[in-house]
Amino acid sequence: MFRVRNLVQSLKTHRPSTTILRVSRCCHGAATPELKPDYDVVVVGAGHNGLISASYLQKAGLNVCVLERRHVIGGAAVTEEIVPGFKFSRASYVLSLLRPQIIQDLELKKYGLKVYLRNPNSYTPLIEPGGRDGKARSLLLGRDHEANRKQIAQFSHKDAEAFGEYENMLDRIVTAIEPLLDSPPISFKSFVQSSLKDKWDSLPAVKALLASVNSLKSDLPHFYALMTAPAQKILDQWFESEPLKATLATDSVIGAMMTPNTPGSGYVLLHHVMGELEGIKGAWGYVEGGMGGVSRAIANCAEDHGASIFVNKPVASVLHDSDHKISGVVLKDGTEVKAKVVLSNATPKVTFLDLLPEGLIPADLRKEISHIDYKSPVTKINVAVNKLPNFTADPNTSDDQAMPHHQATIHLNCEHSKLIDEAYFDCQRGHLPYNPMIEMTIPSVLDPTLAPSGSHVVLLFTQYTPYNFAGGQVWNDEHRNEYADIVFNTIEEYAPGFKESIIGTDLLSPPDLEREFGLTGGNIFHGSMSLDQLYMARPHPAVCNYRTPVKGLYLCGSGAHPGGGVMGSPGRLAAQAVLADYKRLK
Repeated sequence: MFRVRNLVQSLKTHRPSTTILRVSRCCHGAATPELKPDYDVVVVGAGHNGLISASYLQKAGLNVCVLERRHVIGGAAVTEEIVPGFKFSRASYVLSLLRPQIIQDLELKKYGLKVYLRNPNSYTPLIEPGGRDGKARSLLLGRDHEANRKQIAQFSHKDAEAFGEYENMLDRIVTAIEPLLDSPPISFKSFVQSSLKDKWDSLPAVKALLASVNSLKSDLPHFYALMTAPAQKILDQWFESEPLKATLATDSVIGAMMTPNTPGSGYVLLHHVMGELEGIKGAWGYVEGGMGGVSRAIANCAEDHGASIFVNKPVASVLHDSDHKISGVVLKDGTEVKAKVVLSNATPKVTFLDLLPEGLIPADLRKEISHIDYKSPVTKINVAVNKLPNFTADPNTSDDQAMPHHQATIHLNCEHSKLIDEAYFDCQRGHLPYNPMIEMTIPSVLDPTLAPSGSHVVLLFTQYTPYNFAGGQVWNDEHRNEYADIVFNTIEEYAPGFKESIIGTDLLSPPDLEREFGLTGGNIFHGSMSLDQLYMARPHPAVCNYRTPVKGLYLCGSGAHPGGGVMGSPGRLAAQAVLADYKRLK
């Protein structure tokens, strides 16, 4: 078993260490402005959505202040130098879902956003050779359709022919429903019961929904299946080879406490193929400098237009006047900041149950919000290594030269879909999984700014781990070291020598993700992306269009439509709602 060792010594000797580090540096480099007592708008939380709201509102002429409780901006889209010389995308780790309209509107490339496109995108090594002739060692998928066909044909000629049509089907569905990502959801309650003006204001959302449904045409049955069926059922209908099905199935469970056999997991799969980079549908990439580079570019835009962003300013509660209208916030140190509007980038649970005084929303609504599902299976492990992993399935041709598969998402324990199920059921019983589902990325093979020459950062997104263990046990360093051993031993089976290359690590269990980043339950999406918590029901039917029952209080985080991932739509759409209402809020 790896044990906690002195970090400096491990750096000197380049020996492995599983030290669970707590050291980090702030990447918010701008000069700190003076906190004023009064603003037009206060944004609680400097995650990417909060910063996007701030940028749009400041550009529109409002005076905006962003208050972040941590020492660094970015929320879960953050870069931190956990091991000296190594910069980790500590939580979120790849970019695809950020809406192109936001990149354009906020001129994020001008403000420093640079992305390294990946190709290939996906690599699944096998411990034992398999396939049709028993000699296939791995499955490598990218943007070259003919190369994909040849790779899949190692396992099934039928699947090789079907894969292109499967991708085309997903692309048609994404194209049809894409407008819904950039439009607020319909609030059926307000549309049916509200004034004629409110009904008129709802028409764009109605038209966007109807247009999407009409665009689906013959793909409507496929869309319905993706929204309601288990992903495994859908994949079984298309394919027969297990490495391909298991690899594709990972998109249906990332960040979700479900298996590919859970109804509704098809939508999670669809959610993860909705992205676009550099005009390429479905492309994923690494942000230069880590995911904090996204947040920094957005913050640069906001600050350039006059917004004020503060770190180490935790908000304790929301202020209101005698009419129960929002009047600002109070910080944990007692400082009051007045504002006509407050946008919360926190989870719905934190917003309504922690920051909002009791009595401002109906008791029954408060109770219903307390039952929002935040279960998460995710443990993120960030690793500094002194050499590239060397996979037995595709050995390195040299010590320092990255191979194509090193830039992809590397799927481990994906020889068969049943391995994903087994890990899930271990977690459901309150145990660590024997064979965890692991997604490994090595962004430093494309971005040289992340690690010293010859060394690399390895990011491990792993499932399934319980929030608490059987018998009510909570996570401690013994559990963290035990799980690190399980994960590293798994990687060692695929890439012998990996453990010896480890310099330092940072492990974030579900409770750690909650504590560090304010992610209730450790859920990376601010709430489950299940059908009962999507669109008009996200996060709750009474709070589905960014406006809350409290006048002047808005949600702008991933707990609002269209949900999680570094997408930015909740921040943009919340800002639009504020601008539509602002004159009435004065």
